[in-house]
Amino acid sequence: MFPGVFAATTPDKPAVIVAATGAQLTYAQLDENSTRLANHLENLGLRPGDTIAMISTNDLRLFDVYWAALRSGLYVTAINSHLTAAEVDYILTDCNARVLFAGASVAEAVASTGTIPALADDGRRIAWGGPIDGFADYDAVLATASATPRVDQPRGTDMLYSSGTTGRPKGIKVPPPEGQVDAVPDAYTAIFAPMYGFDADSVYLSPAPLYHAAPLRYCGMTNSVGGTVVMMERFEPEAALQAIETYRVTHSQWVPTMFIRMLKLPAAVREKYDVSSLKLAVHAAAPCPADVKRAMIEWWGPVVHEYYAATEAAGATFIGPQEALDHPGSVGKALLGVVHICDEDGADLPVGDVGQVYFEREEMTFEYHNSPEKTRGAQHPAHANWATTGDVGYVDGDGYLYLTDRKAFMIISGGVNIYPQEAENVLVGHPAVYDVAVIGVPDDDLGEQVKACVQLDPAFAPSDQLAADLIEFTKESLAAYKAPRTVDFVDDLPRTPTGKLVKGVLRKRYWPEPAH
Repeated sequence: MFPGVFAATTPDKPAVIVAATGAQLTYAQLDENSTRLANHLENLGLRPGDTIAMISTNDLRLFDVYWAALRSGLYVTAINSHLTAAEVDYILTDCNARVLFAGASVAEAVASTGTIPALADDGRRIAWGGPIDGFADYDAVLATASATPRVDQPRGTDMLYSSGTTGRPKGIKVPPPEGQVDAVPDAYTAIFAPMYGFDADSVYLSPAPLYHAAPLRYCGMTNSVGGTVVMMERFEPEAALQAIETYRVTHSQWVPTMFIRMLKLPAAVREKYDVSSLKLAVHAAAPCPADVKRAMIEWWGPVVHEYYAATEAAGATFIGPQEALDHPGSVGKALLGVVHICDEDGADLPVGDVGQVYFEREEMTFEYHNSPEKTRGAQHPAHANWATTGDVGYVDGDGYLYLTDRKAFMIISGGVNIYPQEAENVLVGHPAVYDVAVIGVPDDDLGEQVKACVQLDPAFAPSDQLAADLIEFTKESLAAYKAPRTVDFVDDLPRTPTGKLVKGVLRKRYWPEPAH
């Protein structure tokens, strides 16, 4: 399925609504606009297998571009709208984008893209929402492009870049499904739509940026089954609850940070909104502290589900609300691939032992674009069909996976491995803590010591006593060596808009620059 099917049956139905304003894109408009763009791209010489890119804050026109690519056999690269010009240029060059679409709000980030040879010709850079120097006007392009329905519409797919929390972003390239867009579903629609009950009656709330894999793909899935996407331009805790009530949202997707923000709203605010329309609230991107998960289930009912996966789609685990209560802290059992926990040499570890998480598939389903060494680094040393994205965890006796952290975030203090996520999960439950990151900092004796960087709730003020209280609070739940030795109070923490901590940025505040 794809939007063209529903343009014929329910042309005036909203395919996408902007939550804050009520502005909408109907299925008829989405079908016509994406057809016009697809024809324009073909006239520019693009052919199946080529790549286009888009960068913007959340905007209805992203859906036009996305579906133009998917009905043309193209790859579409959605770029983080918070990146610098140099970072944007790197991704555009690396993915060999032949056409770039950009919102006027990111004009500074795309200012130098005319120097990229593949984008230098007239008409290959297109802007909406206002003029950008050197860019064609989106509305003018749309108006002059042919609306003639396309006959050959091979299915395209996305080629997205990792968030770069542990290094330079990596392009993740997966071959598109073979066949026509109206006959062959994408993987998300084939797997998640039946699993989570997405259909034409679904109203899906998307509170996250569309350059992130899961929001983009879930919005695409909603359009693929004829439902309605309610798109937030940015996440705000109370505004999200209001959107659920206003639009009678049935399905939604979150990251744990969003749950925490909503739970920290005053009780009177939380109770003011009717969330009874929710049938599914799925979360991903980072493990959810068990206490947070329990609190959300108590508030919203047994609708909170979780999956663990990555943009690479190396494998996936799933867990429902009752399972989460029975196995607190788990991210579920594998339904896509077989989980292996391995030591540094690649040997399988017994139940309960912590090691690197690998998924076994019939074959490795992805590659890092232009980075064969990174692709090899994601493979098991002895099994080419086992892949990892760098997470560390263990499996219990019932086959449930628990993530302890990213391997890159592990702290080694006095020769002991410490996974900071454990302390973060405890500290976020303290009423004074609005946000927290735990990292290793230099220690002359131990090599590293554990430090908590805490953003306080506005009702609390920094003090030595509060820092001591937070350390003791952690020790009530964890062994003393896992608790922070020191606490720094900070104004904010470096997170991506999808909720992931960018610990590399935080660590630079404490670690000296390496000598060259």
